[in-house]
Formats: sequence, structure tokens, C-alpha cells
Amino acid sequence: MCILREERSPSPPIQVSRRRQQPKKPKLQVIGLTRNRRRCGEGYKDMELKNLKLYLQNRTIFEENEKLRQKAYLLHRENLALTRELQTKLLHLDHFSTTLIRKQ
Repeated sequence: MCILREERSPSPPIQVSRRRQQPKKPKLQVIGLTRNRRRCGEGYKDMELKNLKLYLQNRTIFEENEKLRQKAYLLHRENLALTRELQTKLLHLDHFSTTLIRKQ
């Protein structure tokens, strides 16, 4: 059995850079937008107006959602505090009742 070896030229040394490379930002291109503006005219303006209305509705919903999330968080904290207070009162009550039973 014969093993063939390929003769390779030595590869050049690889240099590792110590600096981190900035991630490349994607380049966005909107092709034909100016043509569509001229061609569509009123339709384009109507579409932009609808888009703006939807955007504003979306922002309103997000803001309302954030307010509700904050209220839920505060209610949760209040619930935890009341639960702790109730537990300490029950603990004192239990301790008081066992003290009364022992004295009798």
C-alpha cells in the first residue's frame, strides 16, 4: 500500500491582532424609492400617513404596557410586604397562644 503525500509550500505565519474589530454595520439600501414616490404620488402619501398612524399607536401601546408593568411590579412588592407582615403577626399570635396554654 502506498501513501501519497502532497508537497505543500509552507504557509505564511498568521498574525493575530490584539485589537477587536468593530462589527460591521449592515448597509441598507432602498432601491427605487424615489421612482415610487414620483409614480405613486397620492398613494405614497396615504401609505406614509397610515404608517405614521400605526407607529404612533404602537408607541402608545408600548408606553401603556410599560405603565402597567410598573403598576404590576409595585403591586407585587406590596403583596410581598403584606404577606411578610401577616406572617409575623401570625407568628406572634402563635407564640402568644402557646405561652397562654403553658401557663394554664
